[in-house]
Amino acid sequence: MRRTRIVTVLLALAAGLLAVGPPTARAAETYTWKNARIDGGGFVPGIVFNRTEKDLAYARTDIGGAYRWQESSRTWTPLLDHVGWDDWGHTGVASIASDSVDPDRVYAAVGTYTNDWDPGNGAVLRSADRGATWAKTDLPFKLGGNMPGRGMGERLAVDPHDNDVLYLGAPSGHGLWRSADAGVTWSEVTAFPNPGNYAQDPGDASGYASDNQGITWVTFDESTGGAGTATKTVYVGVADKENAVYRSTDAGTTWERVAGQPTGYLAHKGVLDAENGHLYLAYSDTGGPYDGGKGRLYRYATATGTWTDISPVAEADTYFGFSGLTVDRQNPGTVMATAYSSWWPDTHIFRSTDSGATWTQAWDYTSYPTRENRYTMDVSSSPWLTWGANPAPPEQTPKLGWMTEALEIDPFDPDRMMYGTGATIYGTENLTNWDDEGGTFAVEPMVRGLEETAVNDLAAPPSGAPLLSALGDIGGFRHTSLTEVPSMMYTSPNFTSTTSLDFAESNPDTVVRAGNLDSGPHIAFSTDNGANWFGGSDPSGVSGGGTVAAGADGGRFVWSPEGAGVHHTTGFGTSWQASSGIPAGAVVESDRVDPQTFYGFKSGTFYVSTDGGATFTASPATGLPSGDSVRFKALPGAEGDVWLAGGAADGPYGLWHSTDGGATFTKLSGVDAADTIGFGKAAPGASYQTLYSSAEIGGVRGIFRSTDAGASWIRVNDDAHQWGWTGAAITGDPRVYGRVYVATNGRGIVYGDTAGDGGTDPGPTPTGACEVTYTVTNQWPGGFQADVRLTNTGTAAWNGWSLDWTFADGRRVSRMWNAEHTRSGTTETARNVGWNARVGPDASVSFGFTGEGSGTSADPTAFRMAGRSCTTG
Repeated sequence: MRRTRIVTVLLALAAGLLAVGPPTARAAETYTWKNARIDGGGFVPGIVFNRTEKDLAYARTDIGGAYRWQESSRTWTPLLDHVGWDDWGHTGVASIASDSVDPDRVYAAVGTYTNDWDPGNGAVLRSADRGATWAKTDLPFKLGGNMPGRGMGERLAVDPHDNDVLYLGAPSGHGLWRSADAGVTWSEVTAFPNPGNYAQDPGDASGYASDNQGITWVTFDESTGGAGTATKTVYVGVADKENAVYRSTDAGTTWERVAGQPTGYLAHKGVLDAENGHLYLAYSDTGGPYDGGKGRLYRYATATGTWTDISPVAEADTYFGFSGLTVDRQNPGTVMATAYSSWWPDTHIFRSTDSGATWTQAWDYTSYPTRENRYTMDVSSSPWLTWGANPAPPEQTPKLGWMTEALEIDPFDPDRMMYGTGATIYGTENLTNWDDEGGTFAVEPMVRGLEETAVNDLAAPPSGAPLLSALGDIGGFRHTSLTEVPSMMYTSPNFTSTTSLDFAESNPDTVVRAGNLDSGPHIAFSTDNGANWFGGSDPSGVSGGGTVAAGADGGRFVWSPEGAGVHHTTGFGTSWQASSGIPAGAVVESDRVDPQTFYGFKSGTFYVSTDGGATFTASPATGLPSGDSVRFKALPGAEGDVWLAGGAADGPYGLWHSTDGGATFTKLSGVDAADTIGFGKAAPGASYQTLYSSAEIGGVRGIFRSTDAGASWIRVNDDAHQWGWTGAAITGDPRVYGRVYVATNGRGIVYGDTAGDGGTDPGPTPTGACEVTYTVTNQWPGGFQADVRLTNTGTAAWNGWSLDWTFADGRRVSRMWNAEHTRSGTTETARNVGWNARVGPDASVSFGFTGEGSGTSADPTAFRMAGRSCTTG
């Protein structure tokens, strides 16, 4: 559920800060928020198409929230950015369900971990406006959007006849749950006999791999019900290799194990073709998404109870499990499946047009290692998907995928298919070419707008590329443009995850990064601002990246890797020497003025080196956080000026400042808690650089900014833009006042600009004629949804546009996609985002929004662009 608007929050925040004394809060100007484009970057375990409305589809991610497909722009719209710090686990989506009776309704089962890594329980979110706003029902157990088995499903399902009825399969032995009031309340189906028993590794003491994966999917047989009455026959998948499939034929009152079913495998998916009476099942010997060595495909005849093994390859020839599974709803005899755990040389996708009697493959060998592909791939929109690799046959780049557990044919278009991988969503719009002799279908990323990277560190140099990032799983990127996908992640070496990076403050072309790699160095250097890299050498014992710092002039580096103590070097890491006086595991940073000075922190003690990292001395400063959840930085241009953020609820927690190189620290009295600190260009007329922090001030969590060295703060995000946990890194931009880059744990790199202070370049003013087509696409009590198409009817291209209108009856825009939204009084304004700024003659651009209010007056007919009236169509 969305909370109060930003104005309300800021008033409350200001009151709270005035009550506790400095620092004080001031009213914030409007910020706009975007992603630094990467496009994808993480695992997409589920894609769901609505069965009754064309072009309505949703995607779920394991840690990065849920998304809705926007057909007009062919992009994904994020739906869970409102999830706040305290509920960060709700950015992991265990399942998603779209209501086929009322397509405005959508549900998400959220929760990231079932062990104690996630302190909160799971919840079911429900929306009556396609995810624009949500209500929440907390559950009495945890859900595991990022747990083993997360690609199975869907665990959440809406009855296709009585859409007030929903089922949810729970993990951890909590059984099957049911709601009879559209997700408002839930109760356990006590008659369901089997809560599951399979765990990936029962001996895992952390509780992660040892968790019972539970109830994994729910499928309705829509041929056994009618409008307004609950569907009679329901199938349920259970994580139990001997008892994987159950059925009810009395709308969930009683349940029985389906007779004759195969054993020895887990049923990852169960997809029903009601027209032909076939329940298809994809089996694997493990729960995935990484593992799986054997698998089968089966077809169950719902009328006769006959089981048929329809696997496309012999069991002896499998080295993978099956998971992705879909039926062509326009041609129900067509079924497709994936070998999700075929990592090498590539995933397999299988297709049958005769209900599984015979199959063809997306690729096969002509003679090993030569492959023949039925597809072509174009990843020019996300070129990094090649990984910069040059593999030997039969491996190819880009790969068709891996972890391919989501696979869906559009129920309205047999030519469109989407499937999720460990890094992106791929799709095709000429799928049926597969069936032509010698034909090929075209695969390309369909992921724009879906950003799913976990960000470990950020750096904004004063020259060169505006942003450098350290990311989990895909290493990181050098963004020369925030609105374009970088051509490649860091290579030479390719870290699986980059844990830390830094640049030399007075020589920003010198950059260092540290990270994780199964085989090879854990540190790399660049002398051209991160465009090209070369690996360094590791001290003995290094097992992970840890943190790294570059001296102010780039002549020396200090590295605190995992598995070894703190080390220092001159040059580019060909030889490292152990540092003394500082414990292993310390976080290290550099002074941004003195190239000989480095800092460290470990377990409540601050450390200082003035000899290039050779020796460190413990600071006498006391009262600092006792734990190791601390991030600190030295201010550029001011020697010895250090800011430290961190702590925990059971001890010191907040923001500290030192002006004497860490000898003493002063805690800012009005900052309740702070987890990151970063610096950006000073405000106009200010002498001190702008501070940014992910913090709690005046009892409110958010992203805060100070332009007066911490004396006062404003919250620059709002309750609609929270992104869960934002505690890894933050930095301002040293070249653009007001711009801040925020690290999220699964929603990529978010950056904010303030229009009021020049953070956004407005671009040229459009000239020439314009036409607007305004269409209300949906209405409900208290709200509506509309699409707007803006056409350039002039003779010159626009490079940026801004459209104004008013509602005569008090209605107002609540959320907008594919355009930036602002409001002044009763005037609503939609402004281009980076990728749709240019509109050529006779070309159009579209955006949409949801609105509040139920007025009955005519829709707006007066639209203005740059003071010029547009005609309406």
